[in-house]
Amino acid sequence: MLYREMGKTGDKVSVLGFGCMRFPQKDHKIDEERTEKQIISAIQQGVNYFDTAYMYPNSEAVLGRILAKGYRDKVMIATKLPPFQVHSYKDMENILDTELTRLQTDHIDYYLMHGLFGMKGWQELKQLGVIEFLDKAKKSGKIRHIGFSYHGDKFQFKQIIDDYPWEFCQIQYNYMDENHQAGLEGLEYAAAKGLGISIMEPLRGGMLARINSNFEAGLNHSEQKRTPAEWALRFVWNHPGVSVVLSGMNEESQIEENIRIANDAKANSLSNSEIQFIRDTKKALSEKFKIGCTGCGYCLPCPMGVNIPMCFALYNDRYVYDNKSSMKHSYLFQLSGADGGGKGSHASLCKKCGKCETHCPQHIEIRNNLKAVSKEMESFYFKPFVAMVRGYISLRRLLKV
Repeated sequence: MLYREMGKTGDKVSVLGFGCMRFPQKDHKIDEERTEKQIISAIQQGVNYFDTAYMYPNSEAVLGRILAKGYRDKVMIATKLPPFQVHSYKDMENILDTELTRLQTDHIDYYLMHGLFGMKGWQELKQLGVIEFLDKAKKSGKIRHIGFSYHGDKFQFKQIIDDYPWEFCQIQYNYMDENHQAGLEGLEYAAAKGLGISIMEPLRGGMLARINSNFEAGLNHSEQKRTPAEWALRFVWNHPGVSVVLSGMNEESQIEENIRIANDAKANSLSNSEIQFIRDTKKALSEKFKIGCTGCGYCLPCPMGVNIPMCFALYNDRYVYDNKSSMKHSYLFQLSGADGGGKGSHASLCKKCGKCETHCPQHIEIRNNLKAVSKEMESFYFKPFVAMVRGYISLRRLLKV
């Protein structure tokens, strides 16, 4: 495993960080046994940076139980303070203490203000006393390093950096998003200020790893034979300002592949021809994606039960894979309720309340896009099928009673 300095903190972090938002699931909850095996395997192979958050369902608690089995001192934990759940100074203290309890530790190595969109959110936290809170928590040893994750524009990103002595930041960056949010300009600005830089969404929610059909022609003509995920990860690691790249790994094969790449992903190692190949791929893919959703889930829960990320993922896949019938089939069974409790989560359930759009880091027009998804992915037989599934499941429950 390769390691890089986390900016001015002086810590040596593994270039591959373990994103803890998407642990493997079983029966609609975290599969803790499988998660434990994955995390221990990653640690044994050199991964020492684990990123979780207060709002990731059960993630902190599961991670805490696993690391308490003799692994806590081998890793650094990053977790976050959710601004939209903070209404007072006391809230900050309660949330941090809850996180320490969940994680079964006496300190957080890297503590982030979660998902700032701009100066407004940061100013609101300051008015509630966040600077005093952070100073106190750091002095007491509950927090080692202070940073923020960001989803706004590059101009306000720079303003936030200049407004507080941050030690690190976390931004979205991949070859499709060089000019999106903080982007390359923000990355270079933060690096010049000595901040450690953690990268989220290097594969754009997994989309950049699921595009084999679009890569096929290029891979056959490229000097280097690499998977789509490897091309995307190497692009991010090629930048010397990047400290750690987070990957929400939940498959053993993903962990194996990412660690293999991380063992050899040095900065400034891509040739000009390789970079050009990525640029050409970016151009081709830009013409394929319909909705720029990364699957972060910040738009959830929807009051009407719509699984917004899944709706968009299947809709995008329909275009990326050029396979409409297969994606409509997947949409039917994954969102009609046929694969679970009979409760649908499809796009046409949307009542256009707009709550989701206020939390979307990508600023997607979710309501309009859900309408497009519904029109294209829900055939004339979709709603009758949903009704049939609900009736069948209700009948089975009644018979069990």
